[in-house]
Amino acid sequence: MAIIEGVSVKNYKALRDVTLGKLWNTQTAEPLTPMTAVIGKNGVGKSTLFDAFGFLSDCLKGGVEEACDSRGRGGFERIRSQGQTGSIEFQVYYREDRNSRPITYELAIDIDESGRPYVRSERLRQRRHNQRTGRPFSFLFLNEGKGVVWRGEAVGQEVEEEENLFALMEQIQKGGVEESSETELVELDDKRKLGVATLGSLKQHPRISAFRRFIEGWYLSYFTPDAARSLPLAGPQKHLNIHGDNLGNVVQFMEREHPKKFQSILDSISSKIPGVNKIGTERSPDGRLLLQFNDQGFQDPFYAQQMSDGTLKVFAYLLLLEDPSPPPFLCIEEPENGLYHKLLETLAKEFREHASRRDGSQVFVTTHQPYFVDALEPKEVWVIEKGADGFSQIHRASENSIIENLVGEGLLLGGLWYSDYLDGR
Repeated sequence: MAIIEGVSVKNYKALRDVTLGKLWNTQTAEPLTPMTAVIGKNGVGKSTLFDAFGFLSDCLKGGVEEACDSRGRGGFERIRSQGQTGSIEFQVYYREDRNSRPITYELAIDIDESGRPYVRSERLRQRRHNQRTGRPFSFLFLNEGKGVVWRGEAVGQEVEEEENLFALMEQIQKGGVEESSETELVELDDKRKLGVATLGSLKQHPRISAFRRFIEGWYLSYFTPDAARSLPLAGPQKHLNIHGDNLGNVVQFMEREHPKKFQSILDSISSKIPGVNKIGTERSPDGRLLLQFNDQGFQDPFYAQQMSDGTLKVFAYLLLLEDPSPPPFLCIEEPENGLYHKLLETLAKEFREHASRRDGSQVFVTTHQPYFVDALEPKEVWVIEKGADGFSQIHRASENSIIENLVGEGLLLGGLWYSDYLDGR
């Protein structure tokens, strides 16, 4: 499975400059784990970090201007860190699988003369085969919508500064560097769209296409129980959508296409939610889909509209984890809301087990519930705090040797957090 080993965000709301995990130029840092949790007090930036992933995904799907305005963000000037004048910047360091060479994606977004956001620069880089040290070679480098792209799987060139890029482009244009089957000059028609969105649809750019598919496959959960209580039109659907309002449709699909796997989900649910022994669907006369829950103590079923928020959330999460073709990256904000506290440790273990599978998803959650954190290891937990300047700071719990020693002695990480051992360094 593809996995993000590190991510850097600059000038995005409270995240003026934060880095999680390993980047191409910080090779001594430990990469992100398959299961990652970010904890912290209210108002320190957990939701902002969650939204940063959503913003990057939205940039790919609709362009940077639309992303700045969507989901109530309020435009570029509202999301750029207060008092800052530079670009909003992202860096994602990831592998297509555990044995592939890592790829770095860099994106800088700014505003033009008319005050509208646009893509100032964009780059993809990767080290060559057997290259262990040094700078990775760029195979896509765009500045102000113009640049160079290298075709194929293994080629690229070291182009570090914008001046070098323009010099290379000028050489190609003058014939000093042949525009070969490997090298192509690029000028985008719309600087508000990502280059990876355009070039990633072309067969001759397999690495760019792979990265585009990776971002497009991200699942950021905006699940709400009320959405799951809606009455969609009947018809099986393969994947749960981000709001969960097609929960019944996914149940239809699992019942029909994966009955054994669906039964294992029911068995898992019945062991966690007392009384629920059967879940199914019923089609109403007007073609709507009703999601049924059978309680062993009652003859007639209950419908989703009558079930508790917690039951619907647990069911949705377990169904998501059993997706036959799961998303590469699964991001959930505060999964503990509405759940009985003794279910949280179990849910955390379910997430980790899924993330540890070769065919699973990398799981990223934000939480403020110690019972959830009790099931985690220090290397899986990042603590986000607000610095004296008002901007977010983040560090890994395992960076504190005292925490490592206390957990090694058998103390639970959530209990240490509750006792303020994880605050500060």
